[in-house]
Amino acid sequence: MADRALGFLSASGVGWMDVLDILLVAFIIYELLRFVRGTHAVQIAVGVLVLALLYWVSTLFNLQTVNWLLRNFLPVLMFGIIVIFQSEFRKALAHLGRTPFFGTAAKHQKEEVVDEVVLAATTLSSQRTGAIMAVEREIGLRSYIETGITLDAELTYDLLVNVFHPATPLHDGAVIIQGNRVAAAACFLPLTVNPVLSRTLGSRHRAAIGLSEDTDTVAVVVSEETGAISLVEAGQIRRGLDGPALRRALLLALGLGGSRPAEGKSAPAPTGGDS
Repeated sequence: MADRALGFLSASGVGWMDVLDILLVAFIIYELLRFVRGTHAVQIAVGVLVLALLYWVSTLFNLQTVNWLLRNFLPVLMFGIIVIFQSEFRKALAHLGRTPFFGTAAKHQKEEVVDEVVLAATTLSSQRTGAIMAVEREIGLRSYIETGITLDAELTYDLLVNVFHPATPLHDGAVIIQGNRVAAAACFLPLTVNPVLSRTLGSRHRAAIGLSEDTDTVAVVVSEETGAISLVEAGQIRRGLDGPALRRALLLALGLGGSRPAEGKSAPAPTGGDS
């Protein structure tokens, strides 16, 4: 098989450097698509593509006026995009710099995130402090991040506990976690409209369920009234988790193996009101 591949490359005039070049370009495009997914940049990219297509059509059919306008407008548009989205470009470069190239690095990072979230959840539970911590997975949450206060801070137990302290202005809303960073706090989430869920579920749990129905997010919810810890994933809520059970469930949800804990129950069947 290897000999055939080498023979094909030699016959087609394609060298290993060409293959490496293609793979690098594919990797850059992939990371770019991952970064812009779930953001307004997608609509802007579509608009730029439409203008580029219009420019090609004007050239093909010799539409001189349209071609002249687009030929002079597109360079200005490119410069304007760079100026307007300079902060996004900085974040994209930072994201690329944080991208782990080895599976062990990614696994270690996820385990650290899980440990910080579990420690914060158990602490908040003991204090009966309400909280929603949403962990982004494959589907981007940029549209929800824009509803809150951008933090882009390193994820730590101390930060999470302080954000949800009732005396802080950021406690009323959800924290969204991207990788090992707290992207934003005080974010508004969509409430679920599932009619099967019990009416005793509070707004925090309904918001977490609503987000998990629209995206592949996994969310940790701490009830303000009972201190109960819940895990929400794919529209399902598992309640009454302790620290070890929550850690196992989060590791499994983030693709780090393990088995689902027996603790906790699936909604809808809560016996008491939660907020």
